[in-house]
Amino acid sequence: MAASFFSDFGLMWYLEELKKEEFRKFKEYLKQMTLHLELKQIPWTEVKKASREELANLLIKHYEEQQAWNITLRIFQKMDRKDLCMKVMRERTGYTQTYQAHAKRKFSHLWASKSVTEIHLYFQEEVKQEECEHLDHLFAPKETGKQPRTVIIQGPQGIGKTTLLMKLLMAWSDNRIFRDRFLYTFYFCCRELRELPATSLADLISREWPDPAAPVTEIVSQPERLLFVIDSFEELKDGLNEPDSALCDDVTEKRPVQVLLSSLLRKKVLPEASLLVAVQPVCPKELRDRVAISEIYEPRGFNESDRLVYFCCFFKDPKRAMEAFSVVRESEQLFSICQIPLLCWILCTSLKQEMQKGKDLTLTCQSTTSVYSCFIFNLFTPEGAEGPTPQSQRQLKALCSLAAEGMWTDTFEFREDDLRRNGVVDTDIPALLGTKVLLKYGERESSYVFLHACIQEFCAALFYLLRSHLDHPHPAVRSVQELLVANFEKTRRARWIFLGCFLTGLLNRQEQQKLDAFFGFQLSQEIKQQLHQCLKSLGEHGDPLGQVDSLAIFYCLFEMQDPAFVKQAVNLLQKADFHIIDNADLVVSAYCLKYCSSLRKLSFSVQNVFKKEDEHSSTSDYSLVCWHHICSVLTTSGHLTELQVQDSTLSESTFVTWCNQLRHPSCRLQRLGINNVSFSGPSGQLFEVLFYQPDLKYLSFTLTKLSRDDVRSLCDALNYPAGNVKELALVDCFLSPIDCEVLACLLTNNKKLTYLNVSCNDLDAGLPLLCEALCNPDTVLVYLMLAYCHLSEQCCEYISEMLLHNKSVRYLDLGANVLKDEGLKTLCEALKRPDCRLDSLCLVKCFITVAGCEDLASALISNQNLKILQIGCNEIGDVGVKLLCGALTHPNCRLEVLGLRKTDFDEETQALLMAEEERNPNLTITDDCDTVTRVEI
Repeated sequence: MAASFFSDFGLMWYLEELKKEEFRKFKEYLKQMTLHLELKQIPWTEVKKASREELANLLIKHYEEQQAWNITLRIFQKMDRKDLCMKVMRERTGYTQTYQAHAKRKFSHLWASKSVTEIHLYFQEEVKQEECEHLDHLFAPKETGKQPRTVIIQGPQGIGKTTLLMKLLMAWSDNRIFRDRFLYTFYFCCRELRELPATSLADLISREWPDPAAPVTEIVSQPERLLFVIDSFEELKDGLNEPDSALCDDVTEKRPVQVLLSSLLRKKVLPEASLLVAVQPVCPKELRDRVAISEIYEPRGFNESDRLVYFCCFFKDPKRAMEAFSVVRESEQLFSICQIPLLCWILCTSLKQEMQKGKDLTLTCQSTTSVYSCFIFNLFTPEGAEGPTPQSQRQLKALCSLAAEGMWTDTFEFREDDLRRNGVVDTDIPALLGTKVLLKYGERESSYVFLHACIQEFCAALFYLLRSHLDHPHPAVRSVQELLVANFEKTRRARWIFLGCFLTGLLNRQEQQKLDAFFGFQLSQEIKQQLHQCLKSLGEHGDPLGQVDSLAIFYCLFEMQDPAFVKQAVNLLQKADFHIIDNADLVVSAYCLKYCSSLRKLSFSVQNVFKKEDEHSSTSDYSLVCWHHICSVLTTSGHLTELQVQDSTLSESTFVTWCNQLRHPSCRLQRLGINNVSFSGPSGQLFEVLFYQPDLKYLSFTLTKLSRDDVRSLCDALNYPAGNVKELALVDCFLSPIDCEVLACLLTNNKKLTYLNVSCNDLDAGLPLLCEALCNPDTVLVYLMLAYCHLSEQCCEYISEMLLHNKSVRYLDLGANVLKDEGLKTLCEALKRPDCRLDSLCLVKCFITVAGCEDLASALISNQNLKILQIGCNEIGDVGVKLLCGALTHPNCRLEVLGLRKTDFDEETQALLMAEEERNPNLTITDDCDTVTRVEI
């Protein structure tokens, strides 16, 4: 650092910026800080009477220039003189400016190297002011002070995560963002760092410095002014699995890279530093669980306006650009992939190639598969030739073999021996790099990746049209049947996004013609038979564990664009469960379901598609047509008995369409769940459905907000003579005590309703009305669920009275209410009576102690009807368990199930419980500490 800066004049200049009172405080802080740091003391009498110039001289005289400055800067920070801190930091050594200039050169070069084409670079290069403001906002303190922040950027490959990081780093190097926040920003790419031997954080910082002598001590002296940018986190294998004891807190300690980055992320080293982490496709569980995340941000890629501008830039000719854009805009699938800039470039390249051949775009690029097949086959066909050469055929086959191996082994970066094993010879590599389908990866010369994961998926799917998996050199590559089954699972591999769709898309007649033209053969018929067999097996065996993703099946069938096969295929299924989150999902689901007539169970959700309508907006005609196709399953599938619509938002027009189908005579549902659904329009139409559904036995409105009028209309409909609903779930429907009046009338008048679940509603003041109604000897209710209803111990008086008069209620859930020992005592008085018919009682989380167990034990001995008791998650202690076990040994006790968590008690008590189970073969002690509340549909 320059000596002139830390001369007495330099310090005096900053002290002159302090007002009289601030200068007095500065002296006080100086006294405290030198004592705290155990530094050589300046005589206080000299400090107290010193002028600004004299104090500057004293600081220089007693301390080295570096130390004098550090003390001064710390005092400025204590005094909250941020302006002085900023001025000093920008002037003090020039380190920041030196590094910013280096960073600007480095990241500009890195930016250019990431671009696929010149147009791709041109379109995204400028960092706009609004982008700077947004990036700045990511690290703006959200609370008082400047806490370190850890921001996660997540999204699929190519959506723009690295682009965002490059923009951020270049904007910082130009002082456009973080000017008063970060002195240094360091970029670490995990796929490059993972190859390094053991190193230190100081070494990683030095790697980023423009010359070998990086001032690491100076850089880390203010860790709160550091931002570490970590790209491609998913490339860091087992990066957060180390125990805390294995982490390091010393920037100079040499450790494996994953340990260093884990130490940064888990705030073991430089905990005051801020972090920006990019990961694909979503933030992994270990990152969410082990790192204090401030915010998760998802880049949105190209919006509709961006896509149009990109087309115009790419095609240059406005007429051709609009022609191509119009074709893409008509397809939700193609328009959707344009959100990702690189995939937009691939799409535009394919469209341009087909235009130059004079092809009709509506025919040659009608699906995602057709776009990729055009792209790949054109790249491997010499310019001006009518077809491929034997060499290019061989190269593409080898590339497909490599891609298939990668998909089955979760490999997306390949070495030269991987290429050779799959038939890529050394002389092929320059040609493959020339097509840009294969790229060199990272800093190693012999490392390669596909242009995009979608290209690898397409080539992997193409492999199965050319060869049997038995002919593959790697044993991990499995059969078509296994690929399809794995692809249809909800828990399928994270990188298997388009693989199944590409495989079925290649079965399309036009794609078969392309394959025949390029290779002279293809195996589509064999694969189509295997697809049929796979769907048949799913239909026959069902999906008891709920593992099948119906939307994945729909996308595969949609990609085929073969109505005859799709109709045959969907009618092999008996159950469909899917989630619609965008227009593409809506279109695909509608396409398949309009052919469906075999379903027995249907469950789906619709989000982000149908917005609330007003005078300025309405649901599009095409979306309504698609929605009608989905709803028509209610009338076309004659065996459909169960429907659940959940987590959905419906506009008025879509709500009316749905209700019309529910009222149709051909709709014969037995179970209907409307859970967490918000809708516009006359809600009465929905309740009128009950007039037209004599087969309906189960009805749930869980998590769906119901007004007072809604509850009244619902209960009126349930009392309709032709109705046959036996089970009603109104869990968390925002019911109030006032609604209990209507519910009480329902219980009194309805002679079919045997199950009522009103859990998770505030009903304390309304409970007397329900209990009074249930005291009527004519009521038929058997199951009553009142968990989480804010009931107090006073409510037990009404419940006890009901139990003594009611002869039908057998199952009672009072879990998660503050009943306490006082309420339980009242309840047990009723349980002891021989005319109490209750079979099952849930008292989980009811604030019961050992005192309550005395009453409960007495009730167990007196009541020979009670078979099931859940008492977990209470403070009953080991003594309370022993009291209950004493009752269990009594010959009058008929309990068959006792629910409590054994591990909550000491070893002696656990042994006692196990011994009681062995003694009584009819007794089961479960660890289930949940309430009885169940939402089955």
